[in-house]
Amino acid sequence: MRFLVDAQLPPASARWLDAEGHTAAHVGDLGMGAASDCAIWDRARATGAAVVTKDEDFARRKALAADGPPVVWIWLPNTRRRDLLVWFAAVPPDVLAALANGKTLIEVT
Repeated sequence: MRFLVDAQLPPASARWLDAEGHTAAHVGDLGMGAASDCAIWDRARATGAAVVTKDEDFARRKALAADGPPVVWIWLPNTRRRDLLVWFAAVPPDVLAALANGKTLIEVT
């Protein structure tokens, strides 16, 4: 699975996904740290990646645009990076199953 991790999440999230055998990039590592949502959306669509984000705008856009990339919308309050990665480690199996089943807007709480 291919992922594009948005700026609200730490770059370590993308590295963790890579270590788990996925292809993942953080927008900051791609020089897109200040890119618009539209640019990130287009990059994800062009590369076949799912957007991993805390930004509700992506979820709203996905609800209106069936042709866009899958969106993994993470509902998690601001937290320390270490705690976020521990939490994140338990989530991907459910997310991967949802994506494999064709779901394109996954809300993770």
